[in-house]
Amino acid sequence: MWSFRAWRRRRFLARHPLDPKLWERVRQHLAILDGLSDDELRLLGERARLFLRDKHLSALPGVELDDFRRLLLATQAELLLLHLPDLNWYQGFHELVLYPDDFVSPQKHRDPAGVIHEFDDERAGETSLQGPVILAWPGVENGGGWDAYNLVIHELAHKLDMLNGDANGLPPLHRDMRVSDWAAAMQSAYDQMNRQLDRNPQAHTVIDPYAAENPAEFFAVTSEYFFTAPDLLHTTYPKVYEQLALFYRQDPLSRLHKLQREHPEYQETQAH
Repeated sequence: MWSFRAWRRRRFLARHPLDPKLWERVRQHLAILDGLSDDELRLLGERARLFLRDKHLSALPGVELDDFRRLLLATQAELLLLHLPDLNWYQGFHELVLYPDDFVSPQKHRDPAGVIHEFDDERAGETSLQGPVILAWPGVENGGGWDAYNLVIHELAHKLDMLNGDANGLPPLHRDMRVSDWAAAMQSAYDQMNRQLDRNPQAHTVIDPYAAENPAEFFAVTSEYFFTAPDLLHTTYPKVYEQLALFYRQDPLSRLHKLQREHPEYQETQAH
């Protein structure tokens, strides 16, 4: 059946071909793309261009956006959706605001006694239900390695989470997934991390302790680890890795293991 949306998409991609040299620069900068097949890289490049067509990037003074930086951001954003059906997963926002560095965000918190506390929190990224995605540019630029950190993935995982309403750690699951399986895996790992930190707030946790803040942050942080340190996530919380693999329809751990088997630089360096 003919689709106007698909026709419009094909026409845009034909009129805006991907610059091979620019794409190679992005690929060299983002080690987490290593091991993707040619077909996956082609699809990722297409989706990154469509992302830049559909989203507005607002750079504040101090952030210089050129074609490379725009594509660098969009590629990280679309890595999450690489194997998901084209269902407008990022429908919940139209703008990304880019700060030159970490920024101060006014916060309100109601304690168990009902007292509201107001404070300023320094952040590298922020996402709200109706608002734009806010990112500090250093986090965008430095998040492409197998090193358990990716600001773009973290904040856009929140947007996926918010497709069901307020962020609560439960994005819209596929029909072949069960909410009970997701909840059991996520809640068990979340509770385990909180018990460890309750016993010793200074305890070393394999996964960033920020994940223990609330279920929404647990989903966002473990999504970061899924794509950038899958070996650590799988070793620590294998059932969480399994659920994220079902949701994102990807298996970065197998890709990382293949790279470690075949390339000397990956044999010498583990994700950490």
